[in-house]
Amino acid sequence: MSEAPRPGPRRRAALPLQLAACLLLALLAGVASASQPLDGIVAVVNDDVIVRSELQAEIDLVLPELQARGAAIPSRDVLEKQVLERLILKRLQLQQAKQLGIEVDEETLNKALEGIAARNGLTLDELRVTLQEGGVDFNHFREDTRAQILTSQLQQQAVYRNVRVTDAEVDRFLEKEGDSLVKRREVKLQHILVALPDNPSSAQVTTARAKAERLLRQLHAGADFASLAAAESDGRRALEGGDLGWFPMSEVPTLAVDAAQTLAKGEITEPIRSPSGFHLIKIADIKGDAPEPINQTHARHILIRTSQMVSDDDAKRRLEQLRMRILGGDDFGTLARAHSDDTGTALKGGDLGWVDPGDVAPEFQETMDALAPNQISEPFKTSFGWHIVQVLERRKQETTDELMRMKAEDALRRRKGEEATEIWLRQLRDEAYVNIRLNDDNY
Repeated sequence: MSEAPRPGPRRRAALPLQLAACLLLALLAGVASASQPLDGIVAVVNDDVIVRSELQAEIDLVLPELQARGAAIPSRDVLEKQVLERLILKRLQLQQAKQLGIEVDEETLNKALEGIAARNGLTLDELRVTLQEGGVDFNHFREDTRAQILTSQLQQQAVYRNVRVTDAEVDRFLEKEGDSLVKRREVKLQHILVALPDNPSSAQVTTARAKAERLLRQLHAGADFASLAAAESDGRRALEGGDLGWFPMSEVPTLAVDAAQTLAKGEITEPIRSPSGFHLIKIADIKGDAPEPINQTHARHILIRTSQMVSDDDAKRRLEQLRMRILGGDDFGTLARAHSDDTGTALKGGDLGWVDPGDVAPEFQETMDALAPNQISEPFKTSFGWHIVQVLERRKQETTDELMRMKAEDALRRRKGEEATEIWLRQLRDEAYVNIRLNDDNY
């Protein structure tokens, strides 16, 4: 859903920020000397600080993530630097979210936590106990979840709403990656094995990896997989061109599960190491179903943002008055153009176009879904502000070609959004005043 643009963070002059930071540190040091030792400061981020206890709490959250993925745990110094950088980016985003008036209320946060618990087969109380047993403070986990929701909403407003996908890009995606949009039922696999003996030496591992990488280069250069498998593979299906046949998705060999779920038809994995050697796996073919039909809603809305000047009560009252005027005969579109704070849709009379499930905030979706065509909602609140919405019409998008194009556009928008977010975060970091004091014994 389009949102009104807000001024981005201006590049701050380093000297004033340094002065402000020094004054802040001096004040904190004075308070500390008068009462109790100060929690060590590990970074200054614009006019805010990150203290060592925050860094440790973040490390306590990160370590279970690394362990769950089976990732190697870096040394303490490296881990602290990486986690601190993650904290700095989080703090910068929270600062900007505050400037834009983006908030996450308790109801939204509790629903998110209940969703996390449910996805893990737990109640909220059981999630609390499980986290505490794993050494993770529940209150910190709760606030970290709030921060994730805030940053997601900020990125949606600052980055994703500006992402555009052209018809030509959709055409190219469907030509090259259309298979990735199909719900897969079965995959056909081909396989090349470069075998290793039991308890191989490091030299044997190096030689086998080099051979697997050489074979992959040949395949990328156009070599026929079946011919290369017959000539080079140590697998038991080598003479059949490495053909492993068709597998239902539930029966795909563990080694090939990720590839079967993510690679497009014709793509080949990087060399995969197992006790038996290095494997190259090709997704030779895919059987699947086209996306399910989508229920779309054509709607329009009026948004009133809250701020220091506009309270929740003010926004709600203004929308109640606008709703009464519409019910009394005033034109919705005219009032949206004059009063809506969503400049992206205000010029179109508040028209959101055809909305797919998940395109708008959950509260907006829930309210919109409950309306009959032409009905106007009571004022309601989302993270973007207060709204009234009117449903104009509904339809079920069933044409396979159109569904595939919509799915392709959505996939491209997510991909481009992720790339744009990385650039935006680098700019946010570059424009900020950040002073890292991780190894400064004076703090």
